[in-house]
Parts: sequence; C-alpha cells; structure tokens
Amino acid sequence: MVLGTIGSNITSAVPGSAQGLYLVVSDIDAARNELVARGVEVSPVFHAEAPGAQFQLDGGTGRASGPAPAHTSYRSFATFSDPDGNRWLFQEVTTRLPGRIDPGTTSLGSAVDLASALRRAAAAHGEHEKRIGQADTNWPDWFASYIVAEATGTDLPN
Repeated sequence: MVLGTIGSNITSAVPGSAQGLYLVVSDIDAARNELVARGVEVSPVFHAEAPGAQFQLDGGTGRASGPAPAHTSYRSFATFSDPDGNRWLFQEVTTRLPGRIDPGTTSLGSAVDLASALRRAAAAHGEHEKRIGQADTNWPDWFASYIVAEATGTDLPN
C-alpha cells in the first residue's frame, strides 16, 4: 500500500480540515489490517446500500456491514482519521473501468497486490474449468491473461 505524503509543514491547511480523502486499494481487508497492525483505528469494512452512505461521517444509515457482494469493484469502503483529524476513505478497486488506465502498461505495486490478483484469477479460473468441463493444463497463460486484462480494464478471458 502506498500512502503518499503525510507529515508536518506540508500545507497551510488547518489540521483536520480535509474530509473524505480517498485511498484506493486493491485489497481492502489487507489495507485495513495493515493500518490496524500499526495502531490506527479503522472502521469495519462496509458497503453503501444508499447513494452517498460512504460519505456520512457518523457511519449512519445506508451502510451495510462487510465488503460489497463478490468484492464488486468501487463498492467496498472503510474509514479512518490521520493524526491531524483528517478523514480518509479506503475504496476497494479490483477491476478498473474501461478507459481509466493505459492498456499498454500493467504493473502490480506489491506482493499483496499480486497475491490478491492471483486469488481473483484462481477463482475465475475455477469457473472457467467448470465451463469447459475439464482441467485446463494451460492455466499459467490463462492466469496471466486474466491478471493483465483485469489490470487494464479490457475484456476478461472466458
């Protein structure tokens, strides 16, 4: 997980004045667990059942406990505050919408990102093998195609 720049004397903004800052992560559970392990108080993972529920500071109505069904991209959240009181919103993005990234480049930023991509590819590959009715001995190429397609927002293999 990459957090960007956080520290003293970086901005003239009043501490705690930034609300609803996004941190987009590929695995919300891993990101949440990493911050909790560092002593940060992080909300439980939730998904919005009503438009804008993720922005309610008090965690009020419209939020459902746990990640979005099937970890649907853009739909799972968790919140936390930094030491200055600024409010952050984790958002899980597992598949980018088409046109959101350059399809000519793909990269995974960490072992957590790679492991998460492999888990998603393994689950999708299991469904692929059910559809074809046999074990797919060419699974490494299928996994690679799946991970690249997912990262670039292009059509997933079937």
